[in-house]
Amino acid sequence: MDRRDFLKKGTVAAGLAASQKVLQPLAKAAGRTAPSGSIPKRRLGKTGVELSIIGLGGMVVKDVEPRFASEIVAEAYDRGINYFDVAPTYGNAQERLGPALEPYRQKVFLACKTTKRDKSGAGQELEESLRLLRTDHLDLYQFHAVTTQEDVEKIFGPDGAMETFQAARQAGMIRFMGFSAHSVENALAMLDRYAFDTILFPTNFVLFSQANFGPQVLERARQKKMGILALKAMAKTVWPKGMKESDRPNPKCWYEPAALPEEATLALRWTLSQRITAAVPPGDEKYFRLAMDVAQKLQPLQPEEEKTLLARAAGVEPIFHLAKA
Repeated sequence: MDRRDFLKKGTVAAGLAASQKVLQPLAKAAGRTAPSGSIPKRRLGKTGVELSIIGLGGMVVKDVEPRFASEIVAEAYDRGINYFDVAPTYGNAQERLGPALEPYRQKVFLACKTTKRDKSGAGQELEESLRLLRTDHLDLYQFHAVTTQEDVEKIFGPDGAMETFQAARQAGMIRFMGFSAHSVENALAMLDRYAFDTILFPTNFVLFSQANFGPQVLERARQKKMGILALKAMAKTVWPKGMKESDRPNPKCWYEPAALPEEATLALRWTLSQRITAAVPPGDEKYFRLAMDVAQKLQPLQPEEEKTLLARAAGVEPIFHLAKA
C-alpha cells in the first residue's frame, strides 16, 4: 500500500494535508546544529539511528506556556538531545511540543504512542498526533503501556491496531515500530509475536533489585538486537497510601521519584550503565534538567556507588511487580 492508498482509506488524511509545509524548518533554526561533545549518543539497535542517551519526554511540556515549551525544547536541542517522546495521554503535551519542535523537526527523532488497540482507533489517534505534532511522519510509533494479555490479543487480532501500524509504515507515515509495557509477562509476549524495532521499558535500581522486574525483558530484547529505551530511570517507589494527588511534591510523577540531587543522579547513572540506548527522565522540569547535566558529563557507575544505591533500595516497595503465579 502506498501513501495515496493509505490516505484514501481515511486513516491519516487530515493530519497530512499540509505535510510539505510542516516539514519546512523555520528560518531561525535552518542552520542550527547540535553541538558536538555534548550529550553523547548511542546506536538504537538495528535501526542505524544514533540517539542522545537522554530523551525529552512530553510530560515536560504538559500544561506549560507555549513560550516555555519552545525555550526548553531549544535548550535540549542545543545541549545535544535529538530524541523526543510524547503521547496523547500526556494531556496537552502534543499541542505544546508540535510548535516548539517544528524548527528542528528534520534533525531530530520523534517518537509517539497510542493506547488504542483496534485498527480504527489507532488510525484516528495517529492522524491526530501527526496534526498536533505538525509533521507528516513519526520516526517511531509505539503501542503504549501494554499491560494485559487482552492488550496483546487485541493488538494482533482481527482489525487490531497492528494492521494500522503496518499500513502506516508501508505508506511512510512511520519509520520504526515499537511498544512500551508495564508488565514483564506481556512484554515478553509482544516480543514473541513480532520483530519490533524498539522497546520502551521500566529500568531502574529498585525494580531490578527488589522485584526482578526487567532483566529478563531486556535480555530478550538484546537477543533480538532491538533498540532498548528506558522508562522510570529516576523512579523509586509508590507514593504513601492516603496521600492526595494534590499533595504530591512532584505532580507530574504518578510515582515517588528518587530524591534530588544525589539519589536521583545515582539512579540515572545506574540505568545508563545498563546496556540500553537512552532513558526518558520524569516529566518534572527539575529532574529533566538534572538528567541533562548528568548525561553531559556521564561517568560509569563505580562498584561502591552501586552498592550504596542498592542498599537504599532494600525493602523499598517497587512501582511494578511480576504477575503472581
